[in-house]
Order: sequence, then C-alpha cells, then structure tokens
Amino acid sequence: MMLDPDLASVQEVRNCLQEAAQAQKQLEALSQAEIDSIVRAMCDAGLREAERLAALAVEETGFGNAADKKVKNEFAARDVYNAMKDVKTVGIIGKDEANKVWEVAQPVGIVAGIVPSTNPTSTILFKSLIAVKARNAIVFSPHPSAANCSHEAAMVMRHAAEQAGAPAGLIHCITKPTLAATNELMRHKLTDLILATGGTQMVKAAYSSGKPAYGVGPGNVPVYVHASADLKQAVRRIIQSKTFDYGTICASEQALVVDQSIKRQLVRELTEQGAYVLDEQEKARVAAVIMVNGGLNPQLVGRSPHKIAEMAGIVIPSSTRVLIAEEVHVGKTHPFSIEKLSPILALYTVADWREGCQRCMELLELGGLGHTLGLHCEDDMVIEAFALEKPASRIVVNAGTTFGGIGATTGILPSMTLGCGSFGNNITSDNIGPKHLLNIKRVAFGIRDMPEQSASQPQATQATGTASGISREEVMAIIKSVLAEWKA
Repeated sequence: MMLDPDLASVQEVRNCLQEAAQAQKQLEALSQAEIDSIVRAMCDAGLREAERLAALAVEETGFGNAADKKVKNEFAARDVYNAMKDVKTVGIIGKDEANKVWEVAQPVGIVAGIVPSTNPTSTILFKSLIAVKARNAIVFSPHPSAANCSHEAAMVMRHAAEQAGAPAGLIHCITKPTLAATNELMRHKLTDLILATGGTQMVKAAYSSGKPAYGVGPGNVPVYVHASADLKQAVRRIIQSKTFDYGTICASEQALVVDQSIKRQLVRELTEQGAYVLDEQEKARVAAVIMVNGGLNPQLVGRSPHKIAEMAGIVIPSSTRVLIAEEVHVGKTHPFSIEKLSPILALYTVADWREGCQRCMELLELGGLGHTLGLHCEDDMVIEAFALEKPASRIVVNAGTTFGGIGATTGILPSMTLGCGSFGNNITSDNIGPKHLLNIKRVAFGIRDMPEQSASQPQATQATGTASGISREEVMAIIKSVLAEWKA
C-alpha cells in the first residue's frame, strides 16, 4: 500500500530517531581518543569529497558556483576540525583548582539539524563534525530543493564515521523532506536539541517547538568605509567577499556606507576591480526583480551578475563581478536596502562616521539585527564607537564580512551557524561549535563553612518569658491591677 508522502516522511523521521538514539548511547561510551579519531576520519572524507559535493549542490539548487562551494566545503571540514581538534568533550574537561570546581561534559543526545538550500553540503559537513565531536547523534532535515546533495553529504559523513569505529545509525538525513517531517523531527520526544539554519519562518518554528534550539537570524550586513581606510585593499576584500559563491553566505556584504570625502575614489576603485554601477534606469529594472510578493525573489538568490542582468533586461560588461546601485532610502519599499543573497550591493553616502553609524543602524534594524557589521577603517576611535553602539554580534574590521564572520580570516570560531543574540531573537550571539552541543556539569567541593550564630546575637526567650525579660506572672499581675482600677 502506498503511503501518503507526508505520512511516509514522518515515519522515516521516527525510524531515524530510533536508530540514532541507540547509536548515541554507544557513542557516549567512547573515549576522547576514539571520538577524535572518528572526527578526524570525517574531516578527511569531507575534504576528499568537497569538489564532488559542491558540483552536486550547484546542479541541484542552481545557487552559487561549484568552485566556491568546494572552498566552502573545505572550510566546513578542515577549518572547523582544526579549531576543535584539541577541545576536550569527554569526561572531566576542566578543573578550577582555586575554587575546587570540576567541569564534566555530557552530550545533549540527539540533534535535529535543519539545513538551508543556499549552503546545503557545507552545513551538513559542519554540523556532523560538531555533533559527533560532542558525542551526539544527528538527524538532518534538508531543504526540499537540496534534498539529494544534502543526503549525499550526510552519507559521506556517516560512512566515514562508521568506518572509523562509530556505531551504525549515528548520522541520518531525511530522503524525502516535507514540512510534516521537519515538524515531527523538531517536536519528537527523542529529539534533544535543534540546530536550525534556514529562513526566518523555519527558525521561528524551531524556537516554538518546545525544544532547546540554536537558530540564526537574517544578515542584512552594512559595511562602513571610513575616510581613513586603505581603499584599494578595502575594495579588494569587499568584492572578493561579496562575490564568493554569488553572495549566498548570510554574512556577506549587503550595503556599503561611505564618507562623502572619499566616495569618488571608492567608486573609481570599485569599477576598476569589477563592479558595475547601475544608472537610474538600470537600477529600476534590477529593483523590479529583487523582490516578489513582498519578499526576496528566490530566482535571484545565488545567481551570477550576468544572470541577474538578463533577468532585469539590461546589458553589462562581461568583466562585471558585482552590481552596485546608489541608494538614499532604507525600507522594504526600497529593494536595494534588503538582504539580497546575490552579487548586488547598495551604496549609501554619508557626511561622516556619526551619520554612517546611524545609516548602519537603520540597515541592521531593517533585517540584520544581531548578525554582522563590517568596517574598513584605521581610526581606533571610530572602530570603538561602532563596536560599543551597534547591535551586531560580529563586527568585522578590515576584512570581508563573508570570510570574517564565519571565522575564515578572523580569530573567531570557524562556524557555519552564526548566532544573533537577543538582538535577533536568538539564544546566543556566538559562532556555534561543539561546546554548544554539550551539557556541562559542575562538581563543586565545599571551600568554606557558613558562619554559625554568634553568642552576642539575641537568643530565643524561654517559654515562660518575653523579649523584655518580664515573666508571665508579672505580666498577669499588671493586667489584673489595671482591670481592678478600671472597675473601681
């Protein structure tokens, strides 16, 4: 008998969770050395298969380009592994000798991994590595438009883990993802934690599931270019970052905010390095294809500038790497000011850093609160002002925000899941890593005694006395005397 697709997918989720639960209990018994050996094997497999998985992702989704997706897969395997390879995740992971507190790691159990269509294979590699490093099982729910490449990436991780000694059934990926299946995965009693990367509605669903959840918000990243910036370097970094995989990473630049005093030099440098500045007619044509029904046009996401130009009915030079439109307004009725996830940038002009601060705030409030902000600046006072005031969890200075935000070119934790903190209605502002998938218990030894009551403190009165020292008999005599006088 043929099952309804929703029912079949829900049953698949339940079967996956049952197998994952058994495997996780076995994984939990392994030593740190055994876990690290498994994770190393998974990293190696991810690197070997990076190119093939990249090609599968582009073929299936149409987003981005294979060369950059290969680099993204390599980052998700190699850089993430290198950042956590020496991290303790088994047994006693820390001792505070001064305060006599031990920290003991315990896995959360089964992680539900929600995977976006923009970064399907790299997200699978990343989440598999950090889950297993923390001795968890993981069950993935991929985006329907990236189901096949996501499943293939998960099987690469699963087979590598099992060949290295992991129990069978530790890593799963739903083969026919449906909304019903994703909801079942997030709400099922065997699911212990949700690691959600995807659209706003999916992240909201994760937070409303009743389970602990790490979700991420959108990244409408503004980048302020101060008069002190090295413009040639700044533009090189911006264009490399913005054009990487055609803008599909949520930390990529969305708008440039530049001081009036250097605007002409900046525009000249941008055009010399492959940017094409739209005129007013071209701007209107591109604006018309950015949004559909009040939201970002999915046909625009991760497309080349030439494909976007074709969609808009304009002609651009063959050397064009990114499209730029000058803008003066911020809001949903001004398409260039939203998160575009494609090689399109808005360009705003401001009088100075104070006005630049305000413009960046408006862009963050439109759709990027808590995510990422970029600065190209050599003035520490201005950098500090932005750092203290802006509601962004990653403030990337003199680096492309795509690479700086994920920790590829900065010293923050390499990650493909970037928390936005309370600014973006997220539980954390961290780059997510294996320690977020652990329960950390504290063994606390007594180091002091509570002070005992001193002899000088008032003692409780005896049952026959009062706080003033007068006996019960004396009180009764006084009362009888008063009553006798009252009667007389």
